[in-house]
Amino acid sequence: MPIATVDKIWMNGELVPWGEAKVHVLTHALHYGSGVFEGIRAYRTDDGATVVFRLTDHLERLRRSAKLYFMDLPYSVAELAQATKDVIRANALDACYVRPLIYRGYGEMGVSPMQAPVDAAIAVWPWGAYLGDEGVERGIRAKVSSFQALGHTQLARAAKATGQYLNSILAKVEVTNAGYDEAIMLDAQGHVCEGSGENVFIVRGGVLYTPLPADGVLEGITRDTVLQIAAAEGIPAREGTLARSDLVIADEAFFTGTAAEIVPVREVDDHLIGEPGPVTRRLQQRYRDIVAGRDAAFAHFLEPVDG
Repeated sequence: MPIATVDKIWMNGELVPWGEAKVHVLTHALHYGSGVFEGIRAYRTDDGATVVFRLTDHLERLRRSAKLYFMDLPYSVAELAQATKDVIRANALDACYVRPLIYRGYGEMGVSPMQAPVDAAIAVWPWGAYLGDEGVERGIRAKVSSFQALGHTQLARAAKATGQYLNSILAKVEVTNAGYDEAIMLDAQGHVCEGSGENVFIVRGGVLYTPLPADGVLEGITRDTVLQIAAAEGIPAREGTLARSDLVIADEAFFTGTAAEIVPVREVDDHLIGEPGPVTRRLQQRYRDIVAGRDAAFAHFLEPVDG
């Protein structure tokens, strides 16, 4: 999906023009993937306020990701939160996607990164439904990729790191070239892990299931939100190991992620699951109510840009 350009990007403490937000060609992260990032969304609530969804939670995960890759954040979580609000205001956006990035910059070349500076940037831009509006309403077609998910002994899987997404790129290109909308990746044991950029849930017998972080999935913020919504709605939810066959015999299935939000899966590997089911619809509606500012029980998830 093309990026809609705006006026300013925040880089290392300054708001710079979009077209001047550049890095050196010998930036360490460009060569070795030595960076960590977040995907965050800001929404316009029903009362006209602009709010960032779980901003501090996202930035705390960014801090943890940086720690796992031996990078000290050059700014505190509070400073990054303020910078996020500043760049949203500077671009006069009432709803947008937010991309904070911490990366090894120019100054050191080679696999050893410790002498390379740690830089920070935050970009924002308008971005609609990642998997399309029709996908949100009717569900998407998914396919299990031949590319395996990465394990905890291969990379720091608890981190949302730039280089790790090379694996996701291969899976995404493979399945979209085959005519599907999204990939599902398995681990070396054949257990279900995640999509190319989303967490996976299934529903069976009215119970919600999702893979464990120990099985190599990212602890998604939207994943956690859905588990909290399920608890509030009285929907039984379990974290556990899922086999590939569980995807096919599920009553319902869906992806979660900041970009994707909650997207139903109507088909896996040419096996029909069906139109979005009642549990998926309940979770979608509660999520929409939360981000629109209509749900007092989850109002603490919304951090106002102003005030």
